[in-house]
Amino acid sequence: THRALTSRLARGADAHLFALDYRLAPEHPFPAALEDALAAYRALLTDGTPASRIVVAGDSAGGGLALALLVALRDAGEQLPAAAVLFSPWTDLACTGQSMVDNDAADPLFFGAWVKRSARHYLADTPATNPLASPVYADLSGFPPLLIQVSDCEVLLDDSRRVAERASRSGVAVTLRISHDLPHAWQLFAPILPEGRASLRAAGQFVQERLASAIAEARID
Repeated sequence: THRALTSRLARGADAHLFALDYRLAPEHPFPAALEDALAAYRALLTDGTPASRIVVAGDSAGGGLALALLVALRDAGEQLPAAAVLFSPWTDLACTGQSMVDNDAADPLFFGAWVKRSARHYLADTPATNPLASPVYADLSGFPPLLIQVSDCEVLLDDSRRVAERASRSGVAVTLRISHDLPHAWQLFAPILPEGRASLRAAGQFVQERLASAIAEARID
């Protein structure tokens, strides 16, 4: 499902890419996906990849998972990656963003009510405001630089805007790119959408710049 996105992102970033096949709800509800993400990240470190050479990325639910991974690593006192790239991230499983209502008829992929039903499958008995399930409610301080790409017609638009605002207030370097009239996670459609290819080129450039900066900072230290 995601090779069109992952291959182009890797090519644009001039980087190796590891795509995690994490466990999915409803068969494996929270925190299974987060446990898998943590295990994969720690395995990369154990295999000799420095945290400063890792950038985490995700789209939609995977974007929220990427943020949750940062929260879990930070809270555990572990090394954080050099940056994170988030494509239309789902960050609020309580679904309280106003764009859930305002963009309900505009989003070509999702209705707000569908997103709310999906949240219950992932959460099971976990409160929707748990910051490891809904990172919009987390303390985002100490995070590495973030790149967020989202469309102005998505029901998840406010999931991106609120995370960007909270991160910025916490002193995190955030780049929020809001595109016009594009479908949710349009980067997946890069083979047929020029906007998807352009967004992935921009994301790849961001990854290259952040990794180069992390290398330079490590040399100074």
